[in-house]
Amino acid sequence: MSESRFKHIDLKGDVFGGVTTAVISLPLALAFGVASGAGAEAGLWGAILVGLFAALFGGSTTLISEPTGPMTVIMTAVLTTMMAKYPETGIAMSFTVVMMAGAFQILLGTLKLGKYVTLMPYSVISGFMSGIGIILIILQLSPLVGHPAPAGGVIGTLSALPELLSNLKLSEVFLGLITLGVLFYFPKKYRKFVPAQLVALIFVTLVSVIIFDTDSVRRIGEIPSGLPSIVIPHFNAEMLTIMVIDALVLGTLGCIDTLLTAVIGDSLTRKEHDSDKELRGQGLANMISGLFGALPGAGATMGTVTNIQVGARSPLSGIIRAGTLALVVLVAGGLTEPIPMAVLAGIAVYVGLNILDWSFIQRAHKVSKQGMFIMYGVMLLTVFVDLIAAVGLGVFISNIIVIEKLSKEQARKIKAISDADDNDVPLTNRERELLEQANGKVLFFYLSGPMIFSVSKAISKQHASISDYQVMILDLTDVPMIDVTVGLALENAIKDAVDANCEILLLCDDVNTRQQLEKFKIMDLIKQDALCESREISLNRALEYIK
Repeated sequence: MSESRFKHIDLKGDVFGGVTTAVISLPLALAFGVASGAGAEAGLWGAILVGLFAALFGGSTTLISEPTGPMTVIMTAVLTTMMAKYPETGIAMSFTVVMMAGAFQILLGTLKLGKYVTLMPYSVISGFMSGIGIILIILQLSPLVGHPAPAGGVIGTLSALPELLSNLKLSEVFLGLITLGVLFYFPKKYRKFVPAQLVALIFVTLVSVIIFDTDSVRRIGEIPSGLPSIVIPHFNAEMLTIMVIDALVLGTLGCIDTLLTAVIGDSLTRKEHDSDKELRGQGLANMISGLFGALPGAGATMGTVTNIQVGARSPLSGIIRAGTLALVVLVAGGLTEPIPMAVLAGIAVYVGLNILDWSFIQRAHKVSKQGMFIMYGVMLLTVFVDLIAAVGLGVFISNIIVIEKLSKEQARKIKAISDADDNDVPLTNRERELLEQANGKVLFFYLSGPMIFSVSKAISKQHASISDYQVMILDLTDVPMIDVTVGLALENAIKDAVDANCEILLLCDDVNTRQQLEKFKIMDLIKQDALCESREISLNRALEYIK
């Protein structure tokens, strides 16, 4: 635990922040627990354990961690897969995946890779998160109309939709619609005092108790008031590969979700979080959560923003929040018994709609056609194919597009001139006079900026007619970095010049660039006195060669 994170304790603000975020977390934790298939208690204990240990050992001062919509979607898929194949050990295997995901997060933090986790194109993140939102909405359609979730995830639900719609339980549809109505139309001026989710949970539950019989509506039932049981990690040789992949997906998503939320928190508090420590804290929290059969979690944007806005300034608020929730579970667990499942489905649908990146969806076609196609492609792949395939393909295509743009830009900075009238190369008047005196027998080969692999073709194109010249001046003065492919392209250019009996002069002030050239053995291909200190010196020496 870092003492520095606790030195800004504001007791009043932290207590108020902790209690307020506990109130916000309660309906969401119940909804996510039921939506995942692990049960309401798994959601509540996930909110308690992840929130507590992330606050104690994380790297942010005001981050609120709990089960989130994206994490719940992944956990739902894991539970469904494991339970379908192994009814007896599926639960233990699923929570073993949670522990493995936590261990993966700790590994990322230990290797100090936190700063790289969020280096992802926004179009990919937007498409992925919107896809997660759509999945969450689709999976709640069945509970919303009064039926248990069918097997088969998204595809199974969509396939069963005609049957579900033809067998509506009007009482539960009614409760679900009232829930959504409260969530959407609860006045904004009151939301800062009480969360709409809690209002919907209490109000619609009271309506259900007054209007409907206890047995006519599916309800949560009483949550066990004791401490959760420990889940002994269970591995299966046949499913080990799938478990590892699921853990990587869950852990990576938790990292992205957490660090993006931490950045939002930083912008509000004007403080900087420790990404690597935050990942270690989140990893430990998820390992403990999995050990006790609770849902995994990550940094939650709504809870974090609310926590900061009501005055929290230290991790004490997260600890108080976890304590408040634990008190509710241990003392008042029976109060959850009458809550209708349709209410929790309505809350989960509302969360799914909020996860959708509406702002980018509305303007993606105006900002960038390529970004729009990537965003929608990732979204569709996330919903209908596979999460890893969606993100991997999205990042790959985005990087290819960026590399192509950089290549075109860098290719413009590769110039080969023999005429002093060409103004593309930054030569002084004196240097232009010297080049003019060469009468087209000197090729001034100029490169600038970092040279990446994609510009190697441009280099080859520029020196293709090297046999027409007596001297080639290779100017790398403004090149801070070259990669392997460019190094090999320069090596070929120099070899071609040597084969054509063309003298080579080199300008290279940057120490790093020169060291790279030495690694490629390029310095061995030129004469010892070929390295020049300035362009004017190189041009004068070139004139000596052609006289």
